[in-house]
Amino acid sequence: MKIEQIYTGCLAHGAYYIESNGEAVIIDPLREVQPYIDRAEKDGAKIKYVLETHFHADFVSGHLDLAKKTGGTIVYGPTAKPGFEAHIATDGEILKVGNVTIKVLHTPGHTMESSCFLLTDKDGKDVGIFTGDTLFIGDVGRPDLAQKVIPDLTQDKLAAHLYDSLHNKIMPLADDIMVYPGHGAGSACGKNMSKETTDTLGNQKKTNYALQPMSKEAFIEQLLDGLMPPPGYFPENVLMNIKGYESIDEVLDKGLRGLNPQEFEDTANETSALVLDTRAPQNFAKAFIPNSINIGIDGNFAPWAGALISDIKQNILLIAADEGREEEIITRLARVGYDNTVGFLKGGFDSWKDSGKEMDHIESITADELADRLAANPDLNILDVRKQSEHLSEHVLGSQNVALDYINDNFTQVDKNKTYYVHCAGGYRSMIFISILKARGYNNLIDVQGGFSAIKETGKFKVSDYVCPTTLL
Repeated sequence: MKIEQIYTGCLAHGAYYIESNGEAVIIDPLREVQPYIDRAEKDGAKIKYVLETHFHADFVSGHLDLAKKTGGTIVYGPTAKPGFEAHIATDGEILKVGNVTIKVLHTPGHTMESSCFLLTDKDGKDVGIFTGDTLFIGDVGRPDLAQKVIPDLTQDKLAAHLYDSLHNKIMPLADDIMVYPGHGAGSACGKNMSKETTDTLGNQKKTNYALQPMSKEAFIEQLLDGLMPPPGYFPENVLMNIKGYESIDEVLDKGLRGLNPQEFEDTANETSALVLDTRAPQNFAKAFIPNSINIGIDGNFAPWAGALISDIKQNILLIAADEGREEEIITRLARVGYDNTVGFLKGGFDSWKDSGKEMDHIESITADELADRLAANPDLNILDVRKQSEHLSEHVLGSQNVALDYINDNFTQVDKNKTYYVHCAGGYRSMIFISILKARGYNNLIDVQGGFSAIKETGKFKVSDYVCPTTLL
């Protein structure tokens, strides 16, 4: 028997490969399915089942393409009603895979169809449980996502279901069972996930706040405390996972269309496409196509694209960070449901620059330069675009906090007529923030290179651990 976690850092997502005696199972696959097919072929195994722990919100699963290409059966837990052919398992149903078995445990709470898969070896010993978004390392799944699709399912009702699922289905299992969750730290599907991506169930019973002895009422209160609104693309991804979606092969065929600068400009005008520049922040600052948006590919690219591009059906034109990475970018956008890439700039930004077409730039200064300017004018406006929790923890005294996460709702709180010095933690998010507002006519935003880390390193700023009253979000 083989168990492998296939972890994707950009989404903080864990898919799983299980193989026994020539038969294989894939749990919660990503949109691009060829790596799973290749893995099974390496073992000479046939993919028998594609197991889905629930209808995912944070990514579009690869279940449809994987089943079509391998003949594997898609399996969901009880109450799931997909818009395509799948086996809806009963609670406690046993699936045989080679010499091992997988038991379906219906664990509603994160969503109503959420289920865990308990793996038992050939000797009848329970060895691992694949928990999806029901149980994480250090946390449990947030109970407020399904209500975006089914309004009658309040977060309180779902949290109550989750309490019962944990106490009746998971906690009675043996302490030495390994927990294999669907996500790790960085995912928006929980609030307190560990950087570790596996653990024993016994250790989770000791250390996970949600598994400590408490009443159902206390559990609900703790679970809901501090939950921030989920990214806007989550409900769209849920619907795609329920109803079905375009094959990743078709998405790539449509998007992998190289355009010269004139064709690129014409396509942008004809299709009202968003121009998405994926170069590193400082490269973008020096020169970029007017009104383009910067989300660097070498970061948490897909989640930020999903959080900030409000229309999931938006046509998108790409500028790759490096030539040859276009397929990677299109794939990562498709993982979160953005399937309408309509082409890319052939030759990258250099071809636009060489064509002599119009360019724009963003002023970007070092933390030391900001310190000098602040010394000359103590009334400078410093804008912190980190998450509220980061700002509350530590921030430049007198700075305002407008988190990038909710820029589409709160950008009007930034005064177009004022100059702001914008920083995040390290420089990635501040450039995204400035590029979005610049495309909306905000021309007085100055980037601070290296973000709060660089600011703190100078030792020249008054740093407070008490949130100032001017915090905007």
